[in-house]
Amino acid sequence: MAMTEPTTTGLAAPATLGPVEGPEGPEGLGEDAPVRPRTAFVGRLEIQWDPRILEPRPWVAEQSRWAALLLTDLPPGPVLELCSGAGHIGLLAVAGTRRELVCVDVDPVASRYAADNARRNGLADQVSVRTETIADAAEHPTAYSLVLADPPWVSSHEVTRFPEDPVRAIDGGADGSALAIDCVRTASRVLAPGGALVLQVGDEAQLDGPVAAAGAEHGLVEVERRVYERGVLALLRRPGDGPGDGGDAGGGAVSG
Repeated sequence: MAMTEPTTTGLAAPATLGPVEGPEGPEGLGEDAPVRPRTAFVGRLEIQWDPRILEPRPWVAEQSRWAALLLTDLPPGPVLELCSGAGHIGLLAVAGTRRELVCVDVDPVASRYAADNARRNGLADQVSVRTETIADAAEHPTAYSLVLADPPWVSSHEVTRFPEDPVRAIDGGADGSALAIDCVRTASRVLAPGGALVLQVGDEAQLDGPVAAAGAEHGLVEVERRVYERGVLALLRRPGDGPGDGGDAGGGAVSG
């Protein structure tokens, strides 16, 4: 989940997206309002979205690239993307592989876009989409080789700084880490032996405090982090489950 990076987006085809079940998005975009999809490019993928969901930012392709590298060494199994939004992070991670991807988001508008974007990029046969909460994602019997998570990570008192973004897509609770903690909890329940979680948060303080505590409680430890101007990525695994970075020497922080 990222808010601040400007991107060049344009209107897609003139057709509008039909009514979608679910709550209203930004002001003026109610359930029945005609909405023109917009197009963003994330890595080599063409991703459609509209202002009712969070705009895909190009920098998050770094999470996808790290995930794709990890997948070359992780055990067989599908990939789970929590808080998937338009689906771009997970789609880019599995593009060019035979891995199945399950996209999970609580927003039905986001779910529709994730499914449409899978079809648009020739990945429909690999992708399934579920509209459910982070906690609900742990109730299925599937074991995942990799969990990707891009939860809302803005503290509730700061969401007004980002008026163009839907509040539900960025509000991470009092300190911005509430949903990141939920993602750690769910990942601990669904990861296959040897699996990994790649989590995006807003800053290192969230990793060092609430996320580290949640990891300790649920048996996941951070083995590497990568720091970018607009967010932080962390790799979490069960102790002793494998190398930190999918093949290279792991550990430590990398600035990007």
